[in-house]
Amino acid sequence: MKITFIGGGNMATAIIAGLVKQPGHAIRVVEPDSAKRQILSAQYGVEALAGLPDSFASDDVVLLAVKPQSLKEVCLTLAPRLGGALVISIAAGVGVEALSRWLSGSARIVRVMPNTPAMVGKGVSGLYAGDRVGTDDRAAAEAIMRAVGGVVWLQAEAGIDDITCISGSGPAYVFYFIESMIEAAMETGFDEAQARSLVLATFDGAVELARQSSVPVATLRQNVMSKGGTTERAIARFEADGVKAAIKAGAVDCRVRSVELGHELSKD
Repeated sequence: MKITFIGGGNMATAIIAGLVKQPGHAIRVVEPDSAKRQILSAQYGVEALAGLPDSFASDDVVLLAVKPQSLKEVCLTLAPRLGGALVISIAAGVGVEALSRWLSGSARIVRVMPNTPAMVGKGVSGLYAGDRVGTDDRAAAEAIMRAVGGVVWLQAEAGIDDITCISGSGPAYVFYFIESMIEAAMETGFDEAQARSLVLATFDGAVELARQSSVPVATLRQNVMSKGGTTERAIARFEADGVKAAIKAGAVDCRVRSVELGHELSKD
C-alpha cells in the first residue's frame, strides 16, 4: 500500500510509527518544515517531501493530517492531482460533503476521529465512510488506523461527533482526574514523583481490573466501598458536588462544540 501523509504532526507521526513496523507499506510525508522532514526521514525511513507530488494513482492512499483551518486550501491544491486516490481525513470538524466538494467531487473519502493514546499504540479511532466507499477502501482505512489501536465503524457521520465527546476528547477528562488525584496526594504529604507514581499505578490497575472483569463498573466501584467507610465518604462528596453530572454534561457540551465546529469549518 502506498500512503502519502499530508502533514507530519504528532498524530501522523504516531500512525507512521505504527505502520513502519508492518511490511508492505510505501510511506511518504509532505511536510513544509525542513527540520520535521529530516526527523521523519531519519527516524522512520520514509520519503519526506516539501510539497505535494504532481499526481497520485488510483490505488494510492492520501491521509490528510493538517489543521482543519488549512484543510480547504490543501484539498483545492490536491484535487487536480488526486487521480482517484482514496482520501482519509483525520482533521476534526470538516465533513465528507465539504471534503468531496473541495476535492472536485471525489467520493472515496473516509473520515477518522483518532485519539492521543495512538501515540503509544493504545488509541481508538472512529471511522465513517459514505455509501460509495467500497469494501477494499474501508479495509485499507481500517488497516492503517489499526496500526495505532482499535477501530470502531460509525453508521452515520453524526457518529463522529458522538465519538469525539467520548474517546476523542476522553483522554483529557482522564488526565484531568489524574491531575486532581496527584494534587490531592501531594496535599497529603507525598512528593510529586511519589504522587504521580501512586496515581498512575492506581489508574492502570483499576482499568485493567475493569477490562478483565465481567461485572459492571458500578459494581466494581461498590466493591471498594463499605458502609460508613472511607471510600463511601469520598464518593458521597463527589455525589454531593455533582461530579458525575458535571462529567456527563461536559461530554454533552463537547459534542455540541464538535457539531458547531463542523458547521464553521465546512463552509466555502
